[in-house]
Amino acid sequence: MTETYPFQLQPLPYAYDALEPYIDAQTMMLHHDKHLRTYVTNLNNALEKHPEFQSWSLEKLLGNLDALPESIRTVVRNNGGGVYNHNIFFKLLSNDSKAPTTGPLFDAITAKFGSIENFKNEIKTAGLGVFGSGWAWLASDEDGTLSIIKTPNQDTQIPLGLLPVINLDVWEHAYYLKNQNRRNEYIDNWFNVINWKQAEENYAKH
Repeated sequence: MTETYPFQLQPLPYAYDALEPYIDAQTMMLHHDKHLRTYVTNLNNALEKHPEFQSWSLEKLLGNLDALPESIRTVVRNNGGGVYNHNIFFKLLSNDSKAPTTGPLFDAITAKFGSIENFKNEIKTAGLGVFGSGWAWLASDEDGTLSIIKTPNQDTQIPLGLLPVINLDVWEHAYYLKNQNRRNEYIDNWFNVINWKQAEENYAKH
């Protein structure tokens, strides 16, 4: 069932401290309960007086921003994007992180990047290359071909016609309590908590 207005704060699928020592419990609590909750609230507030868009899914809203009134377009882009990106991101974290050694996603990664390690190097480079706040993505086209892209702020891959496989949050709120300005350290920790099973499920949707 596709979620529509009023959008809900999706619960974390694990405890706040489940990703220790790689991502600390306080960061997870603030990231999910404060930052994501604010995006959900702002998105719902923007749509409250526009019933003509309340039946639209988040994906439809973000893929058709030009159809929205100018008065709410930026709010939906920023906050709707924040909800969409974080819902994907939190599902892609796990304390049982085992990179695939077989299967369609493994084959696609090795075909594109040569190896899982090369993929990690490339998405880390992308994440470090985001100026300010934003995201690095492993995304798939409809044919299953993978690419690594960057999006600023809370922009998504939806306007590009790509499907999300893995996304890396490089907003400072994702890591600053533990890693301060050491984004490279945060990304290295993140590699230890990628939910590869979820990534494989995401890739299977192409």
